[in-house]
Amino acid sequence: MNKKSSLYKVFAILICLLSLEVYSQNRPQYTQYMYNTMTVNPGYTGSLGTFYGVGVYRAQWTGIEGAPISQNVAIHSPLSNEALGLGLNLANETLGPASQVFADANFSYSIKVSQTTKLGLGLKAGAKLLNVDFSKGSYLDPNDPLLSQNIDNRVNPTIGAGAFLYSDKWYLGLSVPDFISDKFFDDESNSVAKEEIQFYMIGGYVFDLSSDFKFKPAFLVQYSQNLPLTADVSANFLFKERFTLGVAYRYEDAVSGLAGFNINQSFFIGYSYDYTTSEFTNYTKGSHEIVLTYTLPIKGRAVYSPRFF
Repeated sequence: MNKKSSLYKVFAILICLLSLEVYSQNRPQYTQYMYNTMTVNPGYTGSLGTFYGVGVYRAQWTGIEGAPISQNVAIHSPLSNEALGLGLNLANETLGPASQVFADANFSYSIKVSQTTKLGLGLKAGAKLLNVDFSKGSYLDPNDPLLSQNIDNRVNPTIGAGAFLYSDKWYLGLSVPDFISDKFFDDESNSVAKEEIQFYMIGGYVFDLSSDFKFKPAFLVQYSQNLPLTADVSANFLFKERFTLGVAYRYEDAVSGLAGFNINQSFFIGYSYDYTTSEFTNYTKGSHEIVLTYTLPIKGRAVYSPRFF
């Protein structure tokens, strides 16, 4: 391994150790969150009125050894009683010597607020599995007591809730993915990872610019008492119900370009690239993300949802 690669490896591990303070609570972040809203808000479950599935792959901070890699698969659908929705969300993330798996079942109940507006009230319950293998990597101080014992298959329950208010043109959601706090310790009771309850707000509006163009600005904000505020804003254009182009900005972190294509009546594929604007910009080649969605067409309904979300 050359000197430059070794430097990257040590740098990545340092990032990992600093991140462990919040790693066990933070869900993997995605630039194309607008295609998998259920992962942050269970109130969205079943809101499309048909079966929906999504898969996401994200490689963050490419060029840095040990940087985060995430995968996410989710499905949800209304039940025979259309007011009820049921969904399943699975996510996996690796970050340096740490890996974490999330598994959540999602349930929602929709209330008709007006002729055009519904309110989805959702609950999620599941578990997360954390592993940290400190033998993976090089360290400035290999005798640090925090590195003396791995975390093996640590399972913790998750319980979350969310409210999602929406119409065909706009949406606004508030949620807490996990109300349960937990701490991880080594044998000497030194804290290795500490959870923080996070609050999410998501919203967007669809403007019909013409018969062929739709424009959707959207945002996602994450807040926790002891963590920096994270805010994503995006703007996407949909052309002829088939091509999507957009840009996004994550506060003090990245500027992104997004593109997508409706392959046919059911399948959509999207790609995004994040250009890092934080202090990591000199060490990384950016982040890449691919998303694939499937929407089951509804007989007698237009092929593509005019909601654009």
